[in-house]
Amino acid sequence: MATSTCLMIWVFLIAETVWTQSVRQAYEVQDPEDWDAHDDFYCPRECFCPPSFPTALYCENRGLTEIPIIPSRIWYLYLENNQIETIPEKPFENATQLRWINLNKNKITNYGIEKGALSQLKKLLFLFLEDNELEEVPSPLPRSLEQLQLARNKVSRIPQGTFSNLENLTLLDLQHNKLIDNAFQRDTFKGLKNLMQLNMAKNALRNMPPRLPANTMQLFLDNNSIEAIPENYFNVIPKVAFLRLNHNKLSDAGLPSRGFDVSSILDLQLSHNQLTNFPRINANLQHLHLDHNKIKNVNMSVICPTTLRAEQDAFLHGPQLSYLRLDGNEIKPPIPMDLVTCFKLLQAFII
Repeated sequence: MATSTCLMIWVFLIAETVWTQSVRQAYEVQDPEDWDAHDDFYCPRECFCPPSFPTALYCENRGLTEIPIIPSRIWYLYLENNQIETIPEKPFENATQLRWINLNKNKITNYGIEKGALSQLKKLLFLFLEDNELEEVPSPLPRSLEQLQLARNKVSRIPQGTFSNLENLTLLDLQHNKLIDNAFQRDTFKGLKNLMQLNMAKNALRNMPPRLPANTMQLFLDNNSIEAIPENYFNVIPKVAFLRLNHNKLSDAGLPSRGFDVSSILDLQLSHNQLTNFPRINANLQHLHLDHNKIKNVNMSVICPTTLRAEQDAFLHGPQLSYLRLDGNEIKPPIPMDLVTCFKLLQAFII
């Protein structure tokens, strides 16, 4: 239990470290030598420049149709909730210090993004383009980028080579778009060496995305139409710890022969699918969501992980499952007492 708990804490710490390091980089005190002496007090009349936060420029909720000229001292740019349709190069010509750009809730299209407008921002870490009119992932993007947020657009295409130079990207959010299976090639995600979180929930996928980056730890594919998981699919992502496949069309026949017997997975969510049997799981799994499927019985000979490895403390202490949800199925009482005997660490059981 101690090792399993430490593993869970380690996963959260890794994710937290990535976020903390990124935010710390973004919020470092700026070296005065990076400032333009003629620019210290300039503020676009359409925006607000707080005296106590001179590296931030607030231009949100102002009905803007164009991006104003950005002063060279600015690190954090807030342009959300306007009527902006284009991202030209000119406003950013002197904005070489930008770390953070929020352009959520505008009307930006791919045709409106001038080539080089974003890639010229060599220090950019965070780019928010949610709730716009994008039909494909914008490219080229700066190599420095660590988080790319593209939720709630109309993205259906990922041009070849889009991610090839984004080795620093740790988070890619493509949820609530129009991605279908043919949007991916085998090398689509090539180059994303440090990607840890990939969110493609609420798209129109019928198959699992191919050849994901090996460092992926959080994979969110809820609300698609995925019917099957290829054999040995998880061999390519050996570090995956959080896997969400709620609201898909997975059936027993669509699962790999080993099911989800993957030692890295700590949190597995399979709610609202078409499973009729309890899938195989690994003894390291801690949270399991199987509610609202078509499961009729609890077969302990299948459910209880039996593989024990003396070199791993987690297995010495038995299965680590602490949360199990089975409501919304066709299971009739009584629940076998063997279930409690097997999962001795179970703290929450919903049926």
